[in-house]
Amino acid sequence: MDSSFVEEMKALLVDEKAKLETELNRFSHRNPKAVEADFDANFPNLGDKEDENASEVATYSDNLSLEDELEKQLRDVLSALKSMDQGSYGICKYCKQEISEARLRARPTSSSCIDCKKTLTQEA
Repeated sequence: MDSSFVEEMKALLVDEKAKLETELNRFSHRNPKAVEADFDANFPNLGDKEDENASEVATYSDNLSLEDELEKQLRDVLSALKSMDQGSYGICKYCKQEISEARLRARPTSSSCIDCKKTLTQEA
């Protein structure tokens, strides 16, 4: 794989990592006792009235779902960056063949080639 392409993907991934961490920091905080991609949603304090309490619970529930999705994306980014450091970026983890640049441009965190992904998801 061309080193300039890998550097281009690395720049995109570093930028995506920063965006995800910024978004997570808007409504959560990093768990100091856990891995890098683990955040805990903050429970909002809107007041003591019944409607405020209901709104707190609804907001917290939404934030938990968003936190989970953003953490998954962050773990994928960190995994891709780690594979770059190890020299295995762009290699399918199943068949060990090179992942196409087109796939990596579409999804820089891809760890499998199109054929293996289709097999895994049982697509025709």
